[in-house]
Amino acid sequence: MDRAPLRAHGGAVTLSPSESVSIAHGEHRLPGRGAFGFWAAGATYLVLLAGTNVPTPLYRTYQVSFGFGDATLTAVFAVYVAALIPSLLVAGPLADAVGRRTVLVPAIALAAAGAALLAAAQGTAWLYVGRLVQGLALGAASGAVTALLVEREPRGDRRRGAMVAALAAVAGVGFGPLLGGVVAQYLPEPTVLPYLVEIALLLAALIATATTPDTRATTSYRPRRPSVPAEIRAVFVTSGATSFVTWAVTAIFLTLVPTYAATFTHSANLALDGAVVAILFACSGATQRAASKRGAVACERFGLLSLIGGLGLLVGAGVASSIWLLLAASVVAGVGQGLAFLGTMTEINGAAPPDRHAEILSGFYVVTYLGTGIPVIGVGFLAGALGLLRAVEVFSAGASVAAAVLFLVLTARLSAIAVPRARLARRTEPTASQGPTRQRRRHGARPR
Repeated sequence: MDRAPLRAHGGAVTLSPSESVSIAHGEHRLPGRGAFGFWAAGATYLVLLAGTNVPTPLYRTYQVSFGFGDATLTAVFAVYVAALIPSLLVAGPLADAVGRRTVLVPAIALAAAGAALLAAAQGTAWLYVGRLVQGLALGAASGAVTALLVEREPRGDRRRGAMVAALAAVAGVGFGPLLGGVVAQYLPEPTVLPYLVEIALLLAALIATATTPDTRATTSYRPRRPSVPAEIRAVFVTSGATSFVTWAVTAIFLTLVPTYAATFTHSANLALDGAVVAILFACSGATQRAASKRGAVACERFGLLSLIGGLGLLVGAGVASSIWLLLAASVVAGVGQGLAFLGTMTEINGAAPPDRHAEILSGFYVVTYLGTGIPVIGVGFLAGALGLLRAVEVFSAGASVAAAVLFLVLTARLSAIAVPRARLARRTEPTASQGPTRQRRRHGARPR
């Protein structure tokens, strides 16, 4: 059977004649594309991220039940990040070599095992092991499921695939604490039932993933050190740095907002803790949906400015002990998080070569999750030495400076692109006096 080769970014994908005709007519369909597979991948990513954040409102309960302090809580979080990073680096290239589904199905099963360990927790050691398993699972799944979303978009619209991936990420991170808080507050077995709900959702995701077609392998697998192709290195650096700062701010809000809310309201309601966190991600998701047609770099720039505003309000809320300033900080930071993360996801997915798509995304997620982990650990140690409010002030100042520098870098990048384009436009556009003459000469007519 004759096959027409399709080449992109130096890689080749062979298509059958029917697939080639579809592309020629603008349908851009490849094997495995379809509405069910696309939305199943999005739902899977949401459920995986929700599961890793279900424990957020439960940590205070664990501290009372198992009798550990803030340093141990920070260590539990660090174990999760320490497992996640190497898992990302190994699983990304593997998903390119053996197919997305082949990596994703075991990762979902591993996530369910992590949730089961946390549901059965009888002491601090169980939390360490459960979070370690959850980190391994999310690291294995992240690159594969995001690549799958972009590749399975029914119309071949990579930008829309990236937008849905970003939406699924923030929805999952926001839904997890809400699920954990509401179930723990109003239903029996507060440290067991939230995980059983998560396991049920993961089993549904496992079935949906296992019954959809896998993608074809795009490269052979061989162990290698992490690398980024030279032609996309500049995009990777700016997108990765922006994502690092964005999720660093997000992680601080995830960690501190429940504590702040409980302090300001004098309430131990777990559902309230989860709901206050969810506000940030609701605003993030709504902003991403509204800004889906905006340019990637423009989203990053305005997102960084909003994050700076959100940090300022967070510090103000701590100084004034104001729940209203805290809610305003969550809203403004949520808008910034949505814009910045949408921009970075759009840029990195558009730049990644098809034959190394999951690998590049996994490297991007390594930077992102380092942003989630390192600042939280740093603020935890600072809080022990300086007090929580002072630690937040120091972090906010540092993160604001980093965001401002990135804003200037992205602005300079836009200017560097705009100047050559303007010059090219002036060269190719005929003047009003030249236009008709050139047009008549092209058709053999003499000017009058």
